[in-house]
Amino acid sequence: MYFTDRGIEELVERRGEEEVSLLWLGERLREFVDLNPEFETPVERLATWLARLDDEDE
Repeated sequence: MYFTDRGIEELVERRGEEEVSLLWLGERLREFVDLNPEFETPVERLATWLARLDDEDE
């Protein structure tokens, strides 16, 4: 188990029944990076990965 699994599990347990828009998620990611600029690169990589999930080239 990766350390991040704990956070993912907590997210699913606390908010797993909620529905959110990608606009809402983008705003929360921007807010997180504003508060934690040291995480800019991993957040950017996650957002890019999510954006390209359906690309046939990869």
